Amino acid sequence: MCDHNALNGKTNMQSFVEKIRILQRDDHRYYHQCRINQSLHLISAISFLLAYALLFIEPAAAGIVGWLVGMVTRQSGHIFFEPRGYDQINSATDEYKESIKVGYNMRRKAILIAVWLSMPVILLVSPSFFGLITPAAGLQDWTHDVGLMWLALAVVGLAFRTVHLFFIRGTAWGLAWACKILLDPFHNVAIYWKSPFALMRGQRYDPLSLP
Repeated sequence: MCDHNALNGKTNMQSFVEKIRILQRDDHRYYHQCRINQSLHLISAISFLLAYALLFIEPAAAGIVGWLVGMVTRQSGHIFFEPRGYDQINSATDEYKESIKVGYNMRRKAILIAVWLSMPVILLVSPSFFGLITPAAGLQDWTHDVGLMWLALAVVGLAFRTVHLFFIRGTAWGLAWACKILLDPFHNVAIYWKSPFALMRGQRYDPLSLP
């Protein structure tokens, strides 16, 4: 997936920025060919930008918006609309793309989503989260606790995969992936804002998804 030759002869900062661009380019051409998926990513990106703003106002609300709107729309696009067969554009099978994916592939996402869905249930069974937090006094407090736990899960999920990449790809690629994830909302808005209009014109797949 990564063009290492493109990184030769560059300064450390230029090389790092180029790593982010490579990850963004591969992410687009391999996993965002469908205009429906792109449009859902646009909605997701806008919701994540809202979540970023809410981090400074109400972190629990940021967690709820980020997961219930941002992640649901984003992963729905991948699961239901993105082609999973042989990729004619990139001459790659779905199995190959899943095996080389730098971030969370479908198997890793399934685990992450299972943990996400289990958290509200755990808080219903143990409002104190096994004695680690003050038990919720009502629905509003429970919702607040769920939002904070979802926010913590996002941080842990990002940190876990970043550190994992340190060992399997190197520190620079791990940090580049983390930056890429944090920049995704801005990048997705920039490249997918036209996707709903293309979809309304009947264009199901992005012709610019060529290597």
